[in-house]
Amino acid sequence: MSAPGWHTKPSPAVPEGAPALKLIHMEDLDRQIVELLVRDGRMSYTDLGKATGLSTSAVHQRVRRLEQRGVIRGYAAVVDPEAVGLPLTAFISVKPFDPSAPDDIAERLADVPEIEACHSVAGDENYILKVRVATPLELEHLLSRIRSLAGVSSRTTVVLSTPYEARPPRI
Repeated sequence: MSAPGWHTKPSPAVPEGAPALKLIHMEDLDRQIVELLVRDGRMSYTDLGKATGLSTSAVHQRVRRLEQRGVIRGYAAVVDPEAVGLPLTAFISVKPFDPSAPDDIAERLADVPEIEACHSVAGDENYILKVRVATPLELEHLLSRIRSLAGVSSRTTVVLSTPYEARPPRI
């Protein structure tokens, strides 16, 4: 359990057997800035300053420091997948045909554009992939490509509805 004001972040170097955590201290003003930017990533430094009681230049310095420390990793538009012709979301669980083979599944699949996320997991499967495609037929073709590229078996769950998604992290 971390102390108030401290949050854990995975360390880039993970020792064998357990994930390493590094503590990130965030002042209340930094936390407030991050919360405001999570709600509106296009908020100006002036508006951030008004909301926090800081000058525009002080906000700019804090945001730049948060970016340098890796707390803020970037800014992106949130796109509606259906609006761009990708209404079908599926989760694909994969495991290698040969359990003694090198664990390079993520690298083998890195250039497959339909894969939105790749999570290493504990359990029967090694990875869970989140994919988006236009049709069930495209999903079938994608499954075939994934099996071929990565040398894996797979199980698929198709998402019927999404009550909520892409929640910001609890800060």
